[in-house]
Amino acid sequence: MGGLALASAPSTAANLKQDPNSLTSRPVEDLHYGDVLFYYFQNDYFAAITRLLAAQQLQRLHHSEGEAELLLGGLYLSLGEHNEAGRIFDALLASNAPLAVRNRAWYYLGKLWYQRGYLDESERALRRLSGDVDPRIDAQRYMLLSQVMLRQGRYDDAIIALRAWHGAPDWTAYAQFNLGVALVRTGRLDDAIPFLDSVGRLTSRSEELLALKDKANLALGFALLQGQRGKQAKPILQRVRLEGPSSDKALLGVGWADAMSGEYQRALVPWLELRKRNLLDAAVQEAYLAVPYAFGKLKADGQAAEYYTSAIDSFDMEMQRIDASVAEIRAGRLLDRLLDADAQKKVSWDWQLQNLPNAPESRYLYVLLASNEFQEGLKNYRELNYMSRNLRDWRDSLVAFDQILDTKDKAYALRLPKTDAIIAGTDLGALSRKRVEFESRLNEIEKSHDVAALGTPAEQATWAHLQRVENYLAAHPEAAMTPEMREKFRLMKGVMLWRLSESFKARLWNERKAVRELAGSLQETQARAAAVRQARQNVPVDTGSNAQRVTSVRERMDLLQERLSAVAVRQNRYLQQLAVDELEAQKQRIATYQVQARYALASIYDRAVDQQNKPKATP
Repeated sequence: MGGLALASAPSTAANLKQDPNSLTSRPVEDLHYGDVLFYYFQNDYFAAITRLLAAQQLQRLHHSEGEAELLLGGLYLSLGEHNEAGRIFDALLASNAPLAVRNRAWYYLGKLWYQRGYLDESERALRRLSGDVDPRIDAQRYMLLSQVMLRQGRYDDAIIALRAWHGAPDWTAYAQFNLGVALVRTGRLDDAIPFLDSVGRLTSRSEELLALKDKANLALGFALLQGQRGKQAKPILQRVRLEGPSSDKALLGVGWADAMSGEYQRALVPWLELRKRNLLDAAVQEAYLAVPYAFGKLKADGQAAEYYTSAIDSFDMEMQRIDASVAEIRAGRLLDRLLDADAQKKVSWDWQLQNLPNAPESRYLYVLLASNEFQEGLKNYRELNYMSRNLRDWRDSLVAFDQILDTKDKAYALRLPKTDAIIAGTDLGALSRKRVEFESRLNEIEKSHDVAALGTPAEQATWAHLQRVENYLAAHPEAAMTPEMREKFRLMKGVMLWRLSESFKARLWNERKAVRELAGSLQETQARAAAVRQARQNVPVDTGSNAQRVTSVRERMDLLQERLSAVAVRQNRYLQQLAVDELEAQKQRIATYQVQARYALASIYDRAVDQQNKPKATP
């Protein structure tokens, strides 16, 4: 009856007012942030954190810095890294982040403090939200505030806050349940009845709301039983599902409601049904005593004695099983058995154990796993194993870097002689001098307008032949040549000269372009040659530096692996002690019931002896 509900109930878009500052309405503008969100929405939080940290380090979140930092804090919070999450949220709140970002940071910080038990700090943070708050966050914020007040025993404050609360319909049931619980704890049962009864009459297909419905009926029913109002409590307790998690306590309460009215025959019906169930449940253990108690009230001492004896034997056998289970747990095999069948190999906040191992202690783990402390501890132990496995895989992958460096050294040694031969066989100085000579020759050709110098080989051969003919004619003016032949020679020379002169500028430009390109190629070749010479000096140093980095990373991984192993051992021992303490508490409770059963059985025997020793009345 003391449990309080606070969960993230789903809300449809129709129930939510559009929030202009909502971060979810913005498109993803950074590719790397989209990559982070891809893993985030698959609940692979470890991969999301890894990629988010890498993107931040490489400064690739230009448009999503505030949102990314808020997401990082939420991811750390989901994985139980409260200190790191708190540091991030504190930094966000001290910055000039948008109001929507600061509101979410205050909310997550308040939730963080609440989870760690710092209730005053949680309330201060939750009250710092301002402006146009996302309706979903606003509803959860007020639910969390009411939880803070209830845990602090400030029931009147919680009642005032919950009465003034307005939110989405899916959250109304939680508000009414918490309000009803607060009213019951202040002794105002009649005021609490309408709220708990309203939740107890819910119509829903949601398993979460159906469980809340059962809790409301159970809380109201037992509150009425404590107020000696058994007839009013019975129909309410009968609304609890027979196969739900609250059914055992409901059956026990229905029996006590009948017993309050003296209807012990009726009370036996739910109690005998309850007696067939798992003895680990406290309600079932109480039923083991309630059944013979009812038979005793019905003056059926023989049946009462039989059921008391059966209860004592069952309790004794159960305590022996508990002792055996405690021995198995102390042997250190509990957590390994729990996680052997874990097929999900990624870290996420909503991970839950699906199957229990076939082991003697498994029958007790249902009760143990119902506790938030053990679930969170088991999740932390699983995450430690995940990180250890992740480190081991990365350490094994470092062998690839060793091979890369070894291959690089071999390739360097193989290519070095060829490179040295090429460099030695290339006289860059001579090539540079030739380039200068080419440029000087072009300058002379341009200055003297030597058009034939830039002609094609065929043109140059033809021009040379014409020059020889001209020289011959000049040396032999008396040569027997007709005027017609001389005119033809003059025409041929003129045509040739015209062709060379017309293309001279274009050819000169092309030659100068070729010289410039040659100069650029020579310059690039010289730069590459210098780079090769520098690389020859630096490559051994670079290889050694990379090898040193790989060695440093390997040593750091080994150190982290040692720390993880040490923390995992401590966590293992802590969870083992939690399990042992839980089983010892169950054993102590069963022992108490066993003493009560023995005492009641002894009382029955005493009455029987007294009845036998009682003098018979004379006729």
